[in-house]
Amino acid sequence: MSTTTAVVAGPDEDGIAAALEAEGVDVTRVDGVISRPQLEEAGVVAADLYVLTDIGQSTTIPIVCDLNDGVRTVVYARQTVPEFVKGQLDLAIDPQLMDASVVADELVD
Repeated sequence: MSTTTAVVAGPDEDGIAAALEAEGVDVTRVDGVISRPQLEEAGVVAADLYVLTDIGQSTTIPIVCDLNDGVRTVVYARQTVPEFVKGQLDLAIDPQLMDASVVADELVD
């Protein structure tokens, strides 16, 4: 079985990257103002998962979907997801409602 790969974008106060790593996922992190070249460099073109933790970076979701048709997009943040990205999102979860380890387990299964 091949290793699942994920790009986690944004600050990770709720520990989703560590939870994914605990499930055996190969995680690359990107933070700050995220650009298309940064996403490409982080390996999003071949990633299985794109997990966004900063709603302020929501414009990265259409970019990721454009770069990788097969990627599953997940928002793991307390804020509401903007309307313009909802159609391209596979999952949006509030960390206050579901622990990172539970989310990671579901994403890997």
